[in-house]
Amino acid sequence: MRKLLERSVASVDERLVLLAPPETTVPDSFLNVTVDPLRHQQLVAEIQRLRGRVYLADGAVKPEYLSPEGLHCTPEDERSWHLVMLDQDREVSSCAWYMEHDVTAQFEQLRVRTCPLTCVEGWRERLWHAVEAELQRARTEQLRYAEVGGWAVAKRSRCTSEGLVLALAAYSLGRALGGALGITTATVRHSSSTILRRLGGRLLEFDGSTIPPYYDPRYECQMELLRFDSRRPHVKYNGLIELLRRKLAGVSVIASPPRAAASEPLTSVTSFTTASVSQPAYAV
Repeated sequence: MRKLLERSVASVDERLVLLAPPETTVPDSFLNVTVDPLRHQQLVAEIQRLRGRVYLADGAVKPEYLSPEGLHCTPEDERSWHLVMLDQDREVSSCAWYMEHDVTAQFEQLRVRTCPLTCVEGWRERLWHAVEAELQRARTEQLRYAEVGGWAVAKRSRCTSEGLVLALAAYSLGRALGGALGITTATVRHSSSTILRRLGGRLLEFDGSTIPPYYDPRYECQMELLRFDSRRPHVKYNGLIELLRRKLAGVSVIASPPRAAASEPLTSVTSFTTASVSQPAYAV
């Protein structure tokens, strides 16, 4: 498995595409940047279609959470970097989003504020303190703070190293953007949370105790809130993450200006206001 993973990382620039968020200045370290609003919009729609198909099959969402076209659309799609793996037919086979927050961000501005634990007596305050401590640490150490989610892997790719490469690439992207502390909501389904903990993810803590796993009735599965530090993955994967970071310099990055700034109207691919539903962050 290790050799397969190394080969996948070595050739990742042939399959991985990054979509930059609108209004974001792409760092100069990315050398293969194309401004193509239509292609950006098309790939976001393909991501939403894959998520809709995967989440529905897994029982993570109900049909009414999807658009009439079967797309799983969320507000995060407009604000995030998207990590996209393409198959040999250049179709989206796996994806995840990586959403950076402003250095002044507070708990109430994060997606994690919708966690069901905030509705459980005694746990909202603990979760608030745990996340605020991470935000303060990011500010003190001059790091970005990010939430990662929207993970989906096509069924045909689940027995490959693709999902693991995408998780490693999230660490690498954090490094490429200047280093980050972050958080993700990991599903226990398909051992997703176990895999992420092996990479270096850790349960949130407050006052010496961990924030426990919880059942999310919206998705009918157990969840874990995991924190990560792009600088400190499990030592076993540090070399691969650093290699991936260097590989990102040559990966195709597709940028898009803000919608209002586009030179001409785009052909509509999907409505980005449809079904503003939060999703399980890692559903493999």
